[in-house]
Amino acid sequence: MCGIFGCVLKEGNAAPLIHSSLKRLEYRGYDSVGIATISEGKIFVKKDMGKIDEVDRIVDLDDMPGSIGIGHTRWATHGAPLKVNSHPHGDCKGEIMVVHNGIIENFLELRAELQNLEHTFVSKTDTEVIPHLIEQTLKNNPKLSLVEAILETLKRVEGSYALAVISTREPDKIICARNESPLVLGIDSNGVYCASDIPAFLPITNKAVMINNGELVILSAKGYEIKKICDSSPVVREPITIEWSPEMAVKQGYPHFMIKEIHEQPETIRNTLRMQDHYLDLLSTFLDRANEVFLVACGTSYHACLAASYMFSKLAFLPTYPVYASEFVEQHGKSVSIDSTILAVSQSGETADTIGSVTCAQQRAATILSLTNVIGSSLTRVSRVYIGTQAGPEIGVAATKTFTSQLSVLAQLALRLAKKRGKVSQDEIDCLEEQLARLPNTVETIVNTQEQKIKEIAKKYKDAKVFFFLGRGISTATAFEGRLKLMEIAYIPAIAFPAGESKHGPISLIEDGFPVVFICPRDETHRTVIGNIMEMKARGAHIIAVIEEGDEDIKSLADDYVEVPKGIPGVLSPIPFVVPLQLLAYYTALAKGCNPDMPRNLAKCVTVK
Repeated sequence: MCGIFGCVLKEGNAAPLIHSSLKRLEYRGYDSVGIATISEGKIFVKKDMGKIDEVDRIVDLDDMPGSIGIGHTRWATHGAPLKVNSHPHGDCKGEIMVVHNGIIENFLELRAELQNLEHTFVSKTDTEVIPHLIEQTLKNNPKLSLVEAILETLKRVEGSYALAVISTREPDKIICARNESPLVLGIDSNGVYCASDIPAFLPITNKAVMINNGELVILSAKGYEIKKICDSSPVVREPITIEWSPEMAVKQGYPHFMIKEIHEQPETIRNTLRMQDHYLDLLSTFLDRANEVFLVACGTSYHACLAASYMFSKLAFLPTYPVYASEFVEQHGKSVSIDSTILAVSQSGETADTIGSVTCAQQRAATILSLTNVIGSSLTRVSRVYIGTQAGPEIGVAATKTFTSQLSVLAQLALRLAKKRGKVSQDEIDCLEEQLARLPNTVETIVNTQEQKIKEIAKKYKDAKVFFFLGRGISTATAFEGRLKLMEIAYIPAIAFPAGESKHGPISLIEDGFPVVFICPRDETHRTVIGNIMEMKARGAHIIAVIEEGDEDIKSLADDYVEVPKGIPGVLSPIPFVVPLQLLAYYTALAKGCNPDMPRNLAKCVTVK
């Protein structure tokens, strides 16, 4: 979720415009900023870690010559948020500069290859391989144009990217390209612009050209030219007029950040599935060695840990203990030791209770591992090994995309650990990995096909005084997370239980019309869940079921149902099955007149105990 911007102007200096445009991308979240311009055959670069205004006070971002330039706001994924890791990144000679949003999956192999060819790297980022690869391509074949060299380079790059390149070899243009990460052009009489998002140039022009996956763009004073990366064939695409207000543009036309982030989940899950193997191997090695493993977190992250405890048990035969961070010190503080391993999970990496638990465990010589969405956060600094979820900034207070991203990483860890331990057949692991790779498309299908139905269900039950959320096995975690989302933003009291426990007290609350949400994957709990549904229905409950497509048994019992695609293994089910519950909470909040982005009494990052 980095932000990129570039411009080729017919008149005026590029740097002040790049500076102001990057300010309009601040909402995407970032930890560093940088600008590169080109003038009289020379490249000028200013960059540093920190907020745009802070960096500007130190280096004066506007004071750079040239009418062509590129800029970047960075959200760290590879390499800590330091000046040396800030974009733009260059080649050995400083003749090529690149800004990049995305994740290069094979950067380690490319980096090793280039280092063997005596290229010198100065950062820890994945991005830096791109300018060096372009440089090497031109060295191997000096007759290539810059565009041809970039096309050859991109054919070797695996992963996601929106990038912009300038070079002293052809100082009159910017070359852009896209694969999965967003890229859009702006057009007006004084120039052409490229950006991660429309808000970057909306005050300048409302004429935009959307760039599709697998396309390369050449920007010059003459305009723009689009080519397909695969075969260099030309693409003709006319600008469209953007009617959004600046506020709407920040949310990409969505009314709230929460629904925007729900819709972003296919992309963010794809990014987490590009996790570097060596990070997963390293963390799973520590887990494999552990005598006892505590999964420590708060709120939504705790629910991810609860689901992960089932994953680790079922796939790797590793007992793990999910613990609320706020209770960890009282419950386990005296018993943890050098034989204990803590896997702390936090979206922000700054959650006070989680940091407190980790500090306590560290003092007793426990091994600290972590999973967070913010590289350079307090949690990453105290961890022996950490993994970034790569979900990008989450603006909505109610966590959505970070939950599914956390689960995607935890599922990969469980599978990696299962391989190490040899507890599951290779055929089963292969099957699960295939299913995991399909989940982004599965989530996309759920949102596209079920959103309108969920909107109607929300209207039907918006006046309910209380909800039940029930599931069995790993779906218990899904139930807890669905309950939390509804309470957070729609302010409806809700109760979540393992469905088998509902008979031990909670069922006494059931009366005619009482809404009960059941999470019903087709796993080993399916038959038993049907029995629980019948128990509730017999007492007058209205059943809302999240089911697998074509589950006629539960359809016949449910008053309302939402379908997810067939064939999702139970152990992976929380990732897709939670999406309808996120949508249910969102549309219930809207039906009640609540603002989902500003839930009362809540903050995005809880930094007090």
